[in-house]
Amino acid sequence: MGSPKVKVDYSKCGEKGKVDPRDCGKCLRVCDPAIFIMHEPVGVDQDYIDPQMWRITPVWLSLCTRCMKCVEVCPEKAITVD
Repeated sequence: MGSPKVKVDYSKCGEKGKVDPRDCGKCLRVCDPAIFIMHEPVGVDQDYIDPQMWRITPVWLSLCTRCMKCVEVCPEKAITVD
């Protein structure tokens, strides 16, 4: 079956999106296997206090159980799981 493809649309969350992931973080809290991390983009010379410079990234995809809780809880519908 393989690991699922979990994607975050950064035009909706973080990095020029509508929501500051530091204020939301719902996907981080609802994900039992904790596949997501919140971080500053690497190699970008910008102001790290700027909310548009933070992002949520799915990292440990092999741990994803496809429960879809992250998709359901995201207020901006920025997460997809295939």
